[in-house]
This record gives sequence, C-alpha cells and structure tokens, in this order.
Amino acid sequence: MQPFTNIRALIIDMDGVLWHGTQPIPGLTEFFQTLADLKIRFILATNNASLTPGQYVTKLVQMGVTVTQKQILTSGTATALYLSKQVNPAETRVFVIGVDGATQPLIDHGFTLTGLYEVNNDNDTLKIGADIVVCGKDETLTWDKLATATLNIRAGAKFIGTNADTTLPTEHGITHGNGAILAALEVATGVTPTIIGKPEPIIYQQALALLGVEPDETVAIGDRLETDILGAVRTGIRSIMVLTGISTKDDLKVADYQPTWVMPDISAITKALRDQAVL
Repeated sequence: MQPFTNIRALIIDMDGVLWHGTQPIPGLTEFFQTLADLKIRFILATNNASLTPGQYVTKLVQMGVTVTQKQILTSGTATALYLSKQVNPAETRVFVIGVDGATQPLIDHGFTLTGLYEVNNDNDTLKIGADIVVCGKDETLTWDKLATATLNIRAGAKFIGTNADTTLPTEHGITHGNGAILAALEVATGVTPTIIGKPEPIIYQQALALLGVEPDETVAIGDRLETDILGAVRTGIRSIMVLTGISTKDDLKVADYQPTWVMPDISAITKALRDQAVL
C-alpha cells in the first residue's frame, strides 16, 4: 500500500461520500474542519447535475459545512464549460433534459435553450430545433422531454450526457441514475452519447486546473468504482474508495483497476489525514 503522504488537494465526490440524499454521513463537519486545519485545498466534484453550485452550498450549510461556489464542480457546470470551448454559445441551441443544475450553467455561458417539440424540419427554412441535446439527472422527467430529445437527436443534434451513472444512492436506498435515461435515448436513436462526467477525465482535469496543483499532489475520493475511481485512474491521480455508497469490497475483487486506498468512510479519511500531519 502506498504511504498516505504528499496530499495537498482533494477532489471529493458528494453522493454516497458526504451524504445519502438529505442525510449527512457521520463525521462530515469534522472532515471539513480537518481540511481547513491542515490547509488542504479541495473541489467537490459530482456527477450529479441536478443542483447548481449555489444550491449545493445551501445544502452543505444545512449540514453544518461552509464552502464557496468556486469549490464545487458539477457535471452540469463541467458540461457547459466543455461545450463553450467546442462551439460558439451565442450561435448554439441546446435542448436539456435536466433541472437547474444542468440548465443554469448553459444559460450562464450564453447558450440558447429550446423548448418541448422544437425540432428542425427539412421543409422549414427557420431552424427552431437544438444543435445539441444535453441529458442530466431530472426528477421532473416526462414523456414529452424524452420525445423532444429523441426527435432532436434523430434530426442530427449532438448527444451529450452530463454523466452515465446508472444508479444513485439516496436516503431511500439505491435508485436509478442518469445512465438509465441515457440508455433509453440511445435505444430510441441509435446514437451513443458523449459523456462529460466521471469516469471520463474531463471533470477531473477541470478540477485540477481550478485547484492549481499537480496530479501527484492530489487524491480523488469517491464511492463508485466504475466512475470516481476509474476516472482517477484515467487522469493519473491517486484515489480513495469509501464504502458508504455504491461499490463494495466484493466489486474490487473482479475489477481490473483499483483505488490507491480503501477506507470505510470519511471519518477514517479524517483520521488518516491527521495522523499524516503528525508525522
């Protein structure tokens, strides 16, 4: 096992690591106090695109933790940033399956959002449909939203998924994630989406840039082997898998990649960080 040293920054997942739905995981406030005491920089990087950074700030305040919006990177904000470097937002129309966390970053970057059943027709000279379809976690998902996304993708719109998590840990248990919505659209259109969130390196690379640190000084923390940990491996950074979310020790036995460390929860990480500081 690698020594638990040279840690200047953390990229931390949220669902299954810091909380289950609205329930904080024990040791949450102590964990963030330790980061402050040890002057360890961090970015909270989540595949969940349902909330804006501001809404995540409010959620954490309600759990007794104070962070800034600049310390939060969602797959929604990562998607908007990525697309803004690929196309001219002022000339690009986007249809979104998702709520504030997916729509607001696109609006902030200057994209035009399209509505239900606004689809380009070969017989029309006026283009009212979307150039891009973005799909994120959406608890207000409807048949009409799925139909509009399908029609636009079949008409040639680029298909983007904020993340491909098939499941989501909640206070009620494990339920479906955004990957389930992507699967429905892929079956309906025959088009495979481009994924921005973990395990693709894009969101981790953006987090490293925001932190201003080197990869070998950074550790990713996550609960999901096939996203958080695989994303860290692909990015070339160390990782900690906690056992409070989706993946289990049994999953590790059949994986062809591994986290650097496995810990039961954030309280164990808190202790390891403090022990390292004493050495």
